[in-house]
Amino acid sequence: MSSPDPQVRAARNQSTSPAGPNARGPVVAVTGAASGVGALLTARLAASAEVRRVVALDERRGECAAAQWHVLDVRDPAIADRLRGADVVVHLALDLDLETDAAARTAYNVRGTQTVLTAAAAAGVHRVVLCTSAMVYGALPDNELPLSEDAELRATAEATGVGDLLEIERLARRAPRAHPGLNVTVVRPAILVGGTDTALTRYFESPRLLVVAGSRPAWQFCHVEDLCSALEYAVLEKVDGELAVGCEGWLEQEEVEELSGIRRMELPSAVALGAAARLHRIGLTPSPAGDLAYTMYPWVVSGSRLHDAGWRPEYTNEEVLAELLEEVAGRHTVAGRRLGRKDATAAGAAGATVALLGAAAVVRRARKARRRI
Repeated sequence: MSSPDPQVRAARNQSTSPAGPNARGPVVAVTGAASGVGALLTARLAASAEVRRVVALDERRGECAAAQWHVLDVRDPAIADRLRGADVVVHLALDLDLETDAAARTAYNVRGTQTVLTAAAAAGVHRVVLCTSAMVYGALPDNELPLSEDAELRATAEATGVGDLLEIERLARRAPRAHPGLNVTVVRPAILVGGTDTALTRYFESPRLLVVAGSRPAWQFCHVEDLCSALEYAVLEKVDGELAVGCEGWLEQEEVEELSGIRRMELPSAVALGAAARLHRIGLTPSPAGDLAYTMYPWVVSGSRLHDAGWRPEYTNEEVLAELLEEVAGRHTVAGRRLGRKDATAAGAAGATVALLGAAAVVRRARKARRRI
């Protein structure tokens, strides 16, 4: 589905429902406010008559003129001074880029969250909203469909960024004990779509959809605008606790293939996982083998707490998938690695999985050749 640009839509809303210093409601600070979900949420809150003022924090100034901007790194303890007077902090300054060095990514994500939680408590903030992912539940063959918010977090640190998200979840549980009076709400979106780039969105950039034999994937998406509206619910204290957010229901693999028009290529589990692990280990692909689990087994969430509070998604899974396919049109990915046009033409006919296996075979031959020398 084609929809107006979210920032354009937010700007329209801002012109019709301006917030100002006399508006009732909380003062809200948003970290990571200059781009991505942070920029969309900042614009949305600045346009809300239920929010008194928005404080935006990032390493660069963003485009929302209605917000009060502070430029700094969220790991800087000086952030506590910038948070004074805020009632709620939404922490969105996370790095989940596939190309970022894993150690540097973890250092930024975990240290940043620790600093924001400590600084918020020191500044007298009463609520912090964190955003992780429904991936923390883990993708497992025995998962219920759908999972409740209270389901055990059974993910491991084998997929991109999931170890960081699990640590952030641990910090969220500990924070109210370490800082009495601080309320922490965690929002866990399904596969996020709308200007995002993840291993799961890149799955749809391949010429063939890899399907692991014996698996039963279930696809649930979350549009960034629906995530922002869910975060706004948390900001306005209409709901709290651990919140899962996504479209209603899910799509089976056959439905995804029919809607996308992309054919599948099926492989045995040992072959697919083994090749993916080897390619990632030698640095040929950005995604570890653990990412494949999220395309193999269900991790669909119910979103019951948000629903009970009156929230509903505006987008369906079919609409979000259509928007994702429109976004990735013209991009070419093999085994999680983006290809230039020339390379994509060469690899496209064989399909992503064939290319993956071919690369793995090359690696094996190279190793045998080295052993013979």
